Amino acid sequence: MENQFFVDSEYLSQEALAKKHRLETDPSSRTNHMEYMPGMEQIQSDVREKVMGQVRAYDPSAYTAADVQAALEHETCSIEDLKALLSPAAEPYLEQMAEHARMETSKHFGNTVYLFTPLYIANYCENYCVYCGFNCYNHIQRMKLSMEQIEHEMQVIAESGMEEILILTGESRAMSDVTYIGEACKLARKYFRMVGLEIYPVNTSEYRYLHACGADYVTVFQETYDAEKYETLHLMGHKRVWPYRFEAQERALMGGMRGVAFSALLGLSDFRRDALATALHAHYLQRKYPRAEMSLSCPRLRPIINNDTIRPTDVGERQLCQVLCAYRIFLPYAGITVSSRESASFRNGIVKIAATKVSAGVSTGIGDHESKYTGKEADSAQGDEQFEISDNRSLRKMYEDIAEEGLQPVLNDYLYV
Repeated sequence: MENQFFVDSEYLSQEALAKKHRLETDPSSRTNHMEYMPGMEQIQSDVREKVMGQVRAYDPSAYTAADVQAALEHETCSIEDLKALLSPAAEPYLEQMAEHARMETSKHFGNTVYLFTPLYIANYCENYCVYCGFNCYNHIQRMKLSMEQIEHEMQVIAESGMEEILILTGESRAMSDVTYIGEACKLARKYFRMVGLEIYPVNTSEYRYLHACGADYVTVFQETYDAEKYETLHLMGHKRVWPYRFEAQERALMGGMRGVAFSALLGLSDFRRDALATALHAHYLQRKYPRAEMSLSCPRLRPIINNDTIRPTDVGERQLCQVLCAYRIFLPYAGITVSSRESASFRNGIVKIAATKVSAGVSTGIGDHESKYTGKEADSAQGDEQFEISDNRSLRKMYEDIAEEGLQPVLNDYLYV
């Protein structure tokens, strides 16, 4: 692995520092972010051009209050209506949007809120993404759990009552290959009714293998749909290839996954255009694969280890609420997840409006569920977190708080027969 030097060394070598500097300052030293690397499957799909064609034509400043009012009055939300609801002109209409979204959520999901928890099994990464705590040049404690450790973490989580788990790794095939992830899925099926994956994008055949191992759905963050901005943020590694990442959800569906989830990391580029692209990505794939379950999430940037300058200052809670309401109005049947990146107060409010799924008992570190869940001192070393969370409520506390809001917490609604 070409960047193995970063993993265990406290300080980068002079050669490594020089390479890092070149990547940051000399665009010609980087590979073409629009060209597939060897081994990357290329599928024939028209979805990307449909999405990006709409995004290229989108001028958020062109929409007026009249456009927003018309969008809220229409029985079905069109793409033009979505563009209006995401525009600055819609900001004064947030209360009306929230009420419309609340009615759509109630109509299609009742008063239920689904709960899940993530499990990070490795934090090794071969990418240099400047905003991510796992990036290969960031000096953090790296760790990869053994199968025994993974099963122990799953036992601890399952004993809390959780029935859905999301398995995550850093983006390193060398340290977390598909077989390793598949074995983790097999273990997860012993303890949980629903198993999701948030891993590096893979080919259709590999998604098919992971589904056979027990994975139900796949989440992929495009990070930003702005390909030019994407190039300046992802300086090295397989993640640098923008189109391969874009097509990950479709390959997952081609590989038999029951559902896929979409997201942009709001704050990396123009959040209105990224929100539009995310919604349309789900929309066009839903039309192409009507039996698939689609869901969206809406994370904002969070602080990371060794970089205290990353703050979601350009996307406030009102803007985030606007995006989530627009998602619900445009995609009334889609699940919407709001993660522990957001505050407890925001999540308590948004589940009554648009969100249908929240995480609980969250850790973004490696091997620390026992210490966090039981207070028992860990028996072995732990890996550092990908980012700081904001809402650290346990499953029990989250369950109680949701119930107190008059909503029904749900741990699982899917049974294999």
